[in-house]
Amino acid sequence: MYEVGFTPRARREFEKLAANDQKRLDAVIGELENNPRPIGVKKLSGVIHRIRVGEWRVIYAILDRERRIAVVKIARRSEDTYDRLKDLF
Repeated sequence: MYEVGFTPRARREFEKLAANDQKRLDAVIGELENNPRPIGVKKLSGVIHRIRVGEWRVIYAILDRERRIAVVKIARRSEDTYDRLKDLF
């Protein structure tokens, strides 16, 4: 089982969402504890992965040795959603 945590940036992005979007995303992010690589996940680079939840993208890092998942960004899909991924850490 993995421990899921949010970066301060991801926490702020999550808290700005509408309640129904928060509920949908919270359910998916919660499931990452049991399965950090569910069906539909895409590896972006290194330890960085993304999962789609409707129009939202959850970008997270899987740290297998520490058994942790760090949610680093939550954003709507747009042209710049995946820009500067390296700057997120």
